Amino acid sequence: MSKLKLDISISLDGYVAGPDPSYDQPLGVGGEKLHEWGVRAASWKEAHGYDPAEGETGTDNDVIAEQASSYGAVIMGKRMFCGEDGPWGDEPFEGWWGDDPPFKVPVFVLTHHPRDVLELGETRFEFVTDGIETALERARDASGSDDVQVSGGANVAQQYLAAGLLDEMQIHIAPVLLGGGTRLFAEGERQPNLRVARTIESPAVTHIRYEIER
Repeated sequence: MSKLKLDISISLDGYVAGPDPSYDQPLGVGGEKLHEWGVRAASWKEAHGYDPAEGETGTDNDVIAEQASSYGAVIMGKRMFCGEDGPWGDEPFEGWWGDDPPFKVPVFVLTHHPRDVLELGETRFEFVTDGIETALERARDASGSDDVQVSGGANVAQQYLAAGLLDEMQIHIAPVLLGGGTRLFAEGERQPNLRVARTIESPAVTHIRYEIER
């Protein structure tokens, strides 16, 4: 069976987004600093429709390229897709990624509000209203033998972790202190046993892969 993997950037003090998120700053105040290492990479630029020749190669670029080729479906929460939790409205937002999102695989968006399938470029967004287990089942059906990636946000990651469904986490620890915002791990909840499977360092970020022990 394919693995369910979380891939996410985090601050040194444990936040995946800064305080006071808004439409103009969906990652909150200072939250974009968590991803500067990735945005500079040639693989990231190519996936997002920019000239990869303008990007950086090296360790961080290799990590992004490896990760992007490892999954056949993605799961995310509604807040990651559009920044809001409520109903979709008359003209629903179509995500942060424009007409050709970088995923190129089926994406399953967890939400409490039904919505028709959305196809943009090579990416198909399906909206799942009946829970994390159903989203995972549909993602595994779509991914075949490839792994499934949980991309965020924190609440979705916490749900899969608490349910014992995550197999692996790749955490990119940026040398940033946000001082507040959205924590990746919920306080007071029992956490699983983790084993460090790999550590890769660069001047910009530390990539740590954890295997979750059953």
